[in-house]
Amino acid sequence: MNSSCSAVAPPGAARLVVGGLLLAAGAGRRMGLPKALVRWEGGLLVERGVALLLSGGCDPVMVVLGARADQVLASAHLAPAKVIVHNGWNEGMGSSLRAGLNALDEGKRRCDAVVVALVDQPLITSDAVRRLIGVWSARSPRPAATVATYAGRPRNPVLLGREAWDPALAAARGDTGARSFLRAGLSDGRVVPVPCDDAGMPDDIDTPEQLATVHAKVEEG
Repeated sequence: MNSSCSAVAPPGAARLVVGGLLLAAGAGRRMGLPKALVRWEGGLLVERGVALLLSGGCDPVMVVLGARADQVLASAHLAPAKVIVHNGWNEGMGSSLRAGLNALDEGKRRCDAVVVALVDQPLITSDAVRRLIGVWSARSPRPAATVATYAGRPRNPVLLGREAWDPALAAARGDTGARSFLRAGLSDGRVVPVPCDDAGMPDDIDTPEQLATVHAKVEEG
């Protein structure tokens, strides 16, 4: 697996460091267990999320755990990703986003941007991650963020340029994450939509029934 991280930079220019942030802290009440612990193609959803970000070109990768974190850590192979256990996970996705960005900010390498992905969307592919990084790094000036769209609708993953971290966190509330920031940015041009219809599907897995539906889509090819 290629864990090389930096976006391509022009000759002589400093290489851009694009981190990855996997939000995997929720309790998964409708699923009956944290979605980080859901089995997926011989592994766990949390392992699949880490592989998505690494193969998409993100490094460092940070995973935010919360509910039953000890069990996740004992069951999952997450290296070389770093892990933060967020005790305030039940405050919602916005709180986990804040914890993850703060942890990345305290790391040894300063990230120029971060790609944020959710643990419960296993049909998204690394092509979508690479596409977000490619569009963001190629623009001059670079946009505040890039967001994957499917059938014209903004979904996940999302790339946040460094200057977007504070405004995205200021707008984050409960389980809506940075949705209001992205909506405003798409309207005023600060956020660039990136079509990813051919780079997977953003299906959420919130219940056992949805898990079965997504498995069926994989089997259908």
